[in-house]
Amino acid sequence: MSITSSSREILEEAQAVDAAEDELYGDKRGDELPEQLRTGEGRRAWLREAKRQLEQQRAKEARPVPRDRGKRLKEAKRRLDEELWTELRANAAYERYRAHGRMKNGRRFGAPPKPYTSPAIPQGQINLTDPDSHIVKGPRGRGFLQGYNAQAVANEHQIVVAAEVMTAAPDFGHLEPMLDAAQRELAAAGVTENPGVLLGDAGYWHQQQMERVVDRGIQVLIPPDAKSREGARPGWDGGLYAFMRRVLATDRGGELYGQRQAIIEPVFANTKFNRGIDRFRRRGRAAVRAEWRLITATHNLLKLHRHATLAA
Repeated sequence: MSITSSSREILEEAQAVDAAEDELYGDKRGDELPEQLRTGEGRRAWLREAKRQLEQQRAKEARPVPRDRGKRLKEAKRRLDEELWTELRANAAYERYRAHGRMKNGRRFGAPPKPYTSPAIPQGQINLTDPDSHIVKGPRGRGFLQGYNAQAVANEHQIVVAAEVMTAAPDFGHLEPMLDAAQRELAAAGVTENPGVLLGDAGYWHQQQMERVVDRGIQVLIPPDAKSREGARPGWDGGLYAFMRRVLATDRGGELYGQRQAIIEPVFANTKFNRGIDRFRRRGRAAVRAEWRLITATHNLLKLHRHATLAA
């Protein structure tokens, strides 16, 4: 269901946002993007980054989902307005960058990009039952579902160290955030030692994040391709892609990566099939995150209980 608003309402909200940001950022515009995007990246990259920042802000706000349908309708309208305003700001920032910025080689850009023409009203769809949820890929054979992407980090004993809920469907981009979450939890428990090896499936391949993880002194093993691919991906061979393929082809690399499936897959299999927990029952990202953390905490308690029973 699409929720729309008038252009006048959009402008009124934009003025209110500007006033609030003037107090927060002072002389800064407030729409500055990370340094890595102040390069030759195209308009789509700027928009992706702006949307990512918006999702981060929504996660921090953790607004509860109203019980009243009318209030949920109003909240959906507010979010569509917010997404349009984010799109406008990202495109304006990109066009300013192309007009005044420089490429990696120091040269100025050529002709400015074609100006972005915004829609008169917000476009898009928002689920009125749970506005925080998104369309995500479901289990094999079930197509796409309205829900969340539940993430977990486990150690070699299948103990869940960190559990988070993401709104983006693919695992791409979640490698570093999940490592951050795991290290926060470990630090809170008094564990200061870095993990030795970080294992992930091909969906977590994100070269920039992987390089930053390695800079922390943590070895990363993530296959750049799915198992079904035999040769190198056309146009990708070389660099980290080729290096990772060589590492995983060694006996030691294959042995280490072979542990991934036995570490994390049983956590999800036990939760879904043995315990019958195959869907979330709360609404809103904050509530679903709390539910997922409770599920993984009870998973850990059951593991510890079985360990103590066998040792007795």
